[in-house]
Formats: sequence, structure tokens, C-alpha cells
Amino acid sequence: MTGSVPLPGPGLALGPGPEFDRIRKIIGLLGPQGNGLGDDCGLFPEGDEFVAVSTDVSVEGVHFRREWISLEETGWRAAASALSDLAAEGAEAIGLLCAVTVPANASEPELLQLMAGVSGAAGAAGSKVLGGDLASGPGWSVAVTVVGRTRAPVTRGGAQPGDRLWVTGALGGARAALEAWLLGREPLPGARARFAHPEPRLEAGRWLARHGARAMIDLSDGLAGDVGHLAAASQVAVEIDLDSVPVTPEAEEEAKRLGIRVQQFAAEGGEDYELLVALPDRFAEADGFVSECGIPLTPIGKAAEGSGVIFLLSRRPIELKGFNHFG
Repeated sequence: MTGSVPLPGPGLALGPGPEFDRIRKIIGLLGPQGNGLGDDCGLFPEGDEFVAVSTDVSVEGVHFRREWISLEETGWRAAASALSDLAAEGAEAIGLLCAVTVPANASEPELLQLMAGVSGAAGAAGSKVLGGDLASGPGWSVAVTVVGRTRAPVTRGGAQPGDRLWVTGALGGARAALEAWLLGREPLPGARARFAHPEPRLEAGRWLARHGARAMIDLSDGLAGDVGHLAAASQVAVEIDLDSVPVTPEAEEEAKRLGIRVQQFAAEGGEDYELLVALPDRFAEADGFVSECGIPLTPIGKAAEGSGVIFLLSRRPIELKGFNHFG
């Protein structure tokens, strides 16, 4: 992956890709009304805090299939993916709004099952369901808007040359489930859980914000794609050592079945909802993070002067692809 494309108007630059080419054109169309776009959340000041707002949509046949996961899991997953944007901002969740498109032949109990999942994810995040909307359509679609607050937001745009890049948890679990389903197999239980029941890293995001995080992004489109946005927004070059990337056991097993290098498999997978964070080189509190947050924190790269992203596997450059909605 190379270079970044300047953002038209004030805001954070986005990395390359057809989806983000369209967003750049939208920002250009909006003019001054689009100032400040380009981060995981929209921010506006309220007293001595910032309110963080983000929205995410899950579409049947694109983000999930009914034969793979239950409607309750669909609701949880849709809410968790939106809440993950608050985690990347270092924000506390206040609440969410949920707009659901319901197929004409769907029953009321099915709708309630989906909303039970939304409610469960909101409750697990310490937030509430504040409102929403219902409409009828050809398939299920769940649009979730989240609202949070933070005194010191962490955007994608603060990484500095010399910073190290760290990642929470382990990668590849959701992709392991997806690949198994596509091949007609039932995923391993751990992989299925990572796909159907992701956990937004809200506590981890707040901890990292308190301990010097300079830039942060959640890994929804995969490490291979999302790191480019952090690099572009921060106007730095990033080098990722794929041999250091933590991989779930289920991803290792699935990658070996498919004959794909394990680290490549994990880095190109999406919907892990872990956090990629830039921290000063002097940061030495990973053990404290593990103790308080209960998940690993692993150094996987570094920022330098320049632009673009280089991935190294066995010390050799390798080209990777992230998820692309319009590719």
C-alpha cells in the first residue's frame, strides 16, 4: 500500500481505496459543511468534554447471512460494530439509536429477537437504547448511531515519527468463521464467537487514551486496510512487521487449511474490532494494560517520516489487501 490522498478541506486525510475515493468526493461536495470529517467519530465540544457520534450500517447479504447467525446475534453485531468507533476515540458510551429495515414477511418475534441483541450490546457497554426507526424493505438492514463522551479524544491523526504501533487482542477470528461458512463448513466455536459476538474494546480504548495514545483506529476493514487511514491522517509512514501480529488459534487453523500464510490471512481479514494504537516509543506499560483490561497488547510496527505503509513478512515486503465495499 502506498501514499495518501490529500483531503479536500480541513479534516483528516483518508487512505486509498474506492470506498474512500467516494467519501473524498462527498467531502468535496459538502464543502465547509464537511469540515472535520475523516475520523472514527464526529466530535463537538460540550462544556469541558467532547461528545462523540458515529454511525454504522449492517446489511443482510453483505455483512451477515441469516443462515449463519441468529437475529439476536445480528443485532448484537450491528451495535458492537458502531460502539467500536467510540472505543477508537477513547470515549465512554452514552447510548445508541437503531434504525431497522424489516422484510415484509418478517414476524414481530423476529424483530424483537434482533432488538434483544442490540439491547444486549448496549447494556454490555454501559449505555442505553435512546431511540430509532422502523421501515419495511426487501431485506434486513440495521443502522446504529452511537453517542459517547470523552475529555480527551484520540483521533487517527496524532501519530508521530518514532512512535510504535500496537494492537489489542488477536486478529483473524472473524475471517476464519467467514471462510468456513463460504466453504460450507461450520466454523470452529471460537471463530464463530468472534464473528457473531464481537466485543468493542471500550475499556481498552479509554485506558490507552489515559496512558498517552497519540492515534487510534478500530480494525473493522482489517489491519491491511485500516492502518493506511491512520498513516494518512497522521501524515506519517508506517512499517508493520507481520511476524509480530497476534493471531487467534482458529485463524491459524483456517489459514493452514486454505494454504495462506497465517499472518497474511489475519491481516487481510476484517471485522476483528480490535484497536490499532500509536504510542510514544517510551511507552512501557503493556503489562499494566493486560492486568487492567484482560487482553494482550502487542507491538507490531513503527511510524516514521514520510507517507504510506510497508508490510514486512519474514523481513520482506509483501502487498496486502483490506476489505473493499466497492472493489
